[in-house]
Amino acid sequence: MPNCCWRGCGEPVENDEARMTNDEGSTNARMTKGRAHTSRADSDFVIDSSFNASPARTIRHSSLSEGLIANAAQLAELLPLIERNARVAVDTEADSLHCYREKLCLLQVSLPEGDFLVDPLVENDLAPLADTLARKEIVLHGADYDLRLLRRALNFQPARLFDTVIAARLLGVREFSYAALVEKYFGIQLAKGSQKANWALRPLSPKMEEYARNDTHYLLPLAEKLAKQLIERDRFEWFQQSCERAIVLAAIDRERDAEKAWRIPGSGLIRGREAAILRALWHWRDREAERFDRPSFHVLRNDQLIETARAACRGETLQFRHFSERRARDFQATINSALSLKEEDWPETRKRRGERPTREMERAAETLRKRRDHAASELKIEPSFIAPRATIDAIAANGARAEQLLVAWQRQLIGL
Repeated sequence: MPNCCWRGCGEPVENDEARMTNDEGSTNARMTKGRAHTSRADSDFVIDSSFNASPARTIRHSSLSEGLIANAAQLAELLPLIERNARVAVDTEADSLHCYREKLCLLQVSLPEGDFLVDPLVENDLAPLADTLARKEIVLHGADYDLRLLRRALNFQPARLFDTVIAARLLGVREFSYAALVEKYFGIQLAKGSQKANWALRPLSPKMEEYARNDTHYLLPLAEKLAKQLIERDRFEWFQQSCERAIVLAAIDRERDAEKAWRIPGSGLIRGREAAILRALWHWRDREAERFDRPSFHVLRNDQLIETARAACRGETLQFRHFSERRARDFQATINSALSLKEEDWPETRKRRGERPTREMERAAETLRKRRDHAASELKIEPSFIAPRATIDAIAANGARAEQLLVAWQRQLIGL
């Protein structure tokens, strides 16, 4: 990797929470002593000499930074700006709260030159943009959702990633939402009014545009501050490992299992005929939501499905005012059909996950937890960020899964 050279003006904010123990014999000292003088050389996070780390950057391309980039000419003007930068701040907006199957509705891009909003809903070829971004280091906050959305919409996968959530958690920051980090490092409180807006609507209101620009406006200077702290604490290599894993995991499709999808939160105690009704109602709701292109909770909330299933078994019928006559009729027909099922057609009772752990597994898990908790205490990071409980139990049951479930720095901290 190329040598790391810091030429930005942003200095990290020091705080007791993010400071780490470097005493001789501490977890961090043992793991980093051999590379204490090589961290900067090994890091390839380079801030361009022209980069202004202040969040109040001057926008020099007003023709692109006002309104949405919605045609080929504007896109052709944006691409060279991206090309000349090593890293790009990116965010996305979708319409998951307003339709059945979410879609990419807005792509925000921030560079030292300014903040830009790309409209993916117009008939415009975004393949050149995706290809250009794929060659850059992409700065995202909580990357998994955005990477999955971009992969579905643009077949996009970055070569390199800087996830500010991973960086903050590795520094022991407990409040790591984007708004919390912007306030912590820049003393600025961001407005939250457009979080649940319908981003498929056009034109976007000035308030929505401002919200969208702010979502990436602070990411580059924030990444600089976080990266500098990670390097100072000899955790940048750990950070890179976790970001590489995040890219891999986001590229794995999550297939919905129709036999499990209906087991919604709160349904754990549902059994027998109630489960049969709940299953039928869940699939009915899913069809209704798809038919009218609305999120499923617009038809019925999860708690209403569960309440309806229990009431039906008591011989009671619940009425919902927002149902049309046709929907109410189909709703009742679904319940009646489920009530008529024979017992052998009811869903199977959910079995316990896996076999009961042996004493040897329990001892192994306890040993791993103690190592994890000790390392977390010394490093002042959350134990679950090193290894969640379920992961520790899985490794205790089958040690061969450690490499699949944890990256190298996590395995090393718990002695694997």
